[in-house]
Amino acid sequence: MSLRAIPITVLAFILYNVIVLFAGSPAPAADGTIPDGAAAARALLATEIFSLPMMSGARWAFTWGDLILIVLLILLFIEILKATYTSTSSLVDHGLSMLIFIAALVEFLLVPQAATSVFFMLLVAFLIDVIAGFTIGIRVAKRDIGFGTGDQ
Repeated sequence: MSLRAIPITVLAFILYNVIVLFAGSPAPAADGTIPDGAAAARALLATEIFSLPMMSGARWAFTWGDLILIVLLILLFIEILKATYTSTSSLVDHGLSMLIFIAALVEFLLVPQAATSVFFMLLVAFLIDVIAGFTIGIRVAKRDIGFGTGDQ
């Protein structure tokens, strides 16, 4: 199995988990209660990495959540390009993409730190990767084999 068979969208999944899950447990409140993990994750994802002044006078803030989503979009683009190749490794790639989607869905439903909009967008992108991978793979295979040449 080549490295081409590994879906690279898993890097965005790993990046989210490294940033949110391994950033440390939420600090206890003044009354001693431990805050919700989802609230701590949302606060961390909204943390500003840098900001730039705009010509309008406003400041554009770039957050950890923005970073994860930009990385995800770049990786999703590459995955869609990979779906245009037909080989045994592309079938493995599609299967592993489905497993990544299932793992992310389970994490979204069970892990409090995954109950954020950023993680939901990751989940939707993983679903798009699965659907696009199979759809594009079928279209390309159909073209390569020559089936359905009359309905173009």
